[in-house]
Amino acid sequence: MTPEGFQQWLKHTMGLDAASIGPGVVERAVQRRISASERADLTAYWHLLRASQLEQQELIEAVVVPETWFFRDNQAFAALSHHYDPLWAASHPGERLRALSLPCSSGEEPYTVVMALLDAGFPIDRLDVDAVDISERALSKARHGAYGSNSFRGRELGFRDRHFHLEDGAWRLPASIRSRVRFIQGNVLDIAFLPGEALYDAIFCRNLLIYFDAQTQVRTVEILRRLLRPQGLLFVGPSEASLMLAEGFVSAQFPMAFAFRKAPPKPAVDIAAPAPRKTVTAIASARPAPLPRALSAAVRPTPPARPAPPPSPAQAVDESLLDRAQALADNGRFAEAATACEAYLQTHSASARALYLSGLIHGALGRDSAAEDHFRKVLYLEPCHEEALMHLALLLETRGDAAGGRVLRLRAQRCRSAAVGRQESQ
Repeated sequence: MTPEGFQQWLKHTMGLDAASIGPGVVERAVQRRISASERADLTAYWHLLRASQLEQQELIEAVVVPETWFFRDNQAFAALSHHYDPLWAASHPGERLRALSLPCSSGEEPYTVVMALLDAGFPIDRLDVDAVDISERALSKARHGAYGSNSFRGRELGFRDRHFHLEDGAWRLPASIRSRVRFIQGNVLDIAFLPGEALYDAIFCRNLLIYFDAQTQVRTVEILRRLLRPQGLLFVGPSEASLMLAEGFVSAQFPMAFAFRKAPPKPAVDIAAPAPRKTVTAIASARPAPLPRALSAAVRPTPPARPAPPPSPAQAVDESLLDRAQALADNGRFAEAATACEAYLQTHSASARALYLSGLIHGALGRDSAAEDHFRKVLYLEPCHEEALMHLALLLETRGDAAGGRVLRLRAQRCRSAAVGRQESQ
């Protein structure tokens, strides 16, 4: 038996493309399981794996690398709570809102769905969230609903004070929120996966497809299409947006949320009618969804591990200038924001935050070349800036450079895996 055989088994069982995480990750996982199961070599472990469903689950657990936190990529949850607001509930009397989180990992995403809708005033007694993951270990943690500091990132942590309480050194969710989520152990590639059609108003399937090869991606998208209601929203990861467009979904036009809908049925073609002339509006609508009016969560830097010293007066002024550029972007005044950001970059030393903000603004204005240039400069300063890697990958894929986009997405995955490894070693 060879290491490649285990890679093929994982691909067949869970759709994992070993290249997406690096073959070395799979080999190390197999070696750990050989040691834990006290088998002599690859062949002996292969026989155990084929004979034991429990060991199959253990190997799957060993290669799954959960990387999640509450309100990750907040624009998606802002779009969800904007679309399914109290007015929607009032105009759909008797209906329940159903959401799916796939994969749900240790529960941060499905619980965020509940908190976001609760904060928006949606009656959560009319909300049902199904959360599916292949890892029973992750689901066990999710059901418990208690989390450490790694599940809370960024500056905006007011939700933690509103919804959690400290219990035995961990932040725990109340039963009122935990009861809205049903956790299910499942594999999206199983033939009996979530039987039925048009089950969900919202589906979160973010950063799963990037681990699959092209054939498994298409197969999974068809499953998501089956599960999504006609007017429902499907949220994916930034690097998966081009795949959704290629598979016939349309942007839901929520900037930076990476939300998609099923394409409406094509109207009957009147062969006597002249073909519509392309307008600027029509051309613009064919572009990927613009970047958001609210960019705050995307570009504000993660706080340092140690408290930073208070800024000097000059540094405070510098930050206020950049904050002004950000405020203009947050209010949709992208042209003014671009001018302000460029003025900042001309008079101050370049920073990853300023360059990333500038890249987002240029992208919102349709200046793809300038956006690409700024994202590349971000990566020169911070080679593992995951958001810049993902946005740059999407730009390359949009212009047809699928290979370049894939290289960047793999690089982002390696950076993420390295970060998880550092956290585990601490």
